[in-house]
Amino acid sequence: MPKTYSNRNDADRVVELLKESANRLAGRVIKVMEVCGTHTVTAQAAGVHKLLPANVKLLSGPGCPVCVTPAGFIDQVIKLALEENVHVMTYGDMIRVPGVNDSLDDARRRGAKVSVVYSVNDALERARKNPDQRVLFLGIGFETTAPATAYAIKTAQKESLKNFLVLSAHKTIIPAMEALLEDPETAVDGFLAPGHVSVIIGSGAYEPLMKRYQQPCVVAGFDGTQMLMGLVRILLQIIAEKPAVENVYQSRVNREGNRSARELIEEVFAPAGSVWRGLGEIPQSGLVIRPEFGEFDAGKVFDLPQPEDHDRPGCRCGDVLKGIITPDDCPLFAKACKPSTPIGACMVSREGSCSAYYKYRNAGVEI
Repeated sequence: MPKTYSNRNDADRVVELLKESANRLAGRVIKVMEVCGTHTVTAQAAGVHKLLPANVKLLSGPGCPVCVTPAGFIDQVIKLALEENVHVMTYGDMIRVPGVNDSLDDARRRGAKVSVVYSVNDALERARKNPDQRVLFLGIGFETTAPATAYAIKTAQKESLKNFLVLSAHKTIIPAMEALLEDPETAVDGFLAPGHVSVIIGSGAYEPLMKRYQQPCVVAGFDGTQMLMGLVRILLQIIAEKPAVENVYQSRVNREGNRSARELIEEVFAPAGSVWRGLGEIPQSGLVIRPEFGEFDAGKVFDLPQPEDHDRPGCRCGDVLKGIITPDDCPLFAKACKPSTPIGACMVSREGSCSAYYKYRNAGVEI
């Protein structure tokens, strides 16, 4: 077994170990997928891909919550903003994500009330100060942001803020990982698990999935060396033929996660099927507002159906999210599709694969 290192800042040694481990797997291409938008950005900004041995591939998966929100969701929100006199409040990246035809930014130019907020508390405060205006907050994100939305809904109930509504597009990451493992087009050899989500759900949450599919899974932090350490541990598991869940981000992630945050999610939300851009509907992967809080659920108030998935002609954002292609394999990348003129959601969000590839395409190694 190759020597391991405890000094997480010694990038040169970690790179050395990565190459040594990859050499022991010569003749085999190892595909590892990260399912975290921050990992996607770090990998590009720090030049992680440039340090990988030729037989080790790091793929970007559906780790950007804005990117996996289907176009039909955007269309539903635009219709509510234009026809139901609601004030839409959302995080910044969502404003430019395209629906079938338009974005929320386009709707705003046509007179819709759409505002960017930094916190769901901003939406609560807007509802308090404008009791005659319905305020619609878009619940976007994985287990990391869902607790804040859940707390806001409980606060609205406590304060009887009848004009506060949430349209939930919150999703959970493990069902998506299972869908990828079931998809023969993806064929990954291991996962670099997300740090932020793992703080909430704990590293132990991945154990049933990994035992069932016998695939390595390593929780890693957000600097380049942490990611490389995670890749080393995955390669060592493959060499030893002992797949398991490991955690190299022990400074922030434990096995149990944040129980209080999980209980808050479970109190307000229930798991349900959810549509993911590029992946279709994944069972039990969405978080819908429970009936006890139904008066704050915009989906129920306006009787909205399950949103549909859609990519614009020529856009291969869905294939990027599944790790089937890299952004530069898309014929629109850096041509018709740029951050200034995005065609797909992956070019809009700061955590999107296409956006990260474009922004750091000429970057060097900073590890």
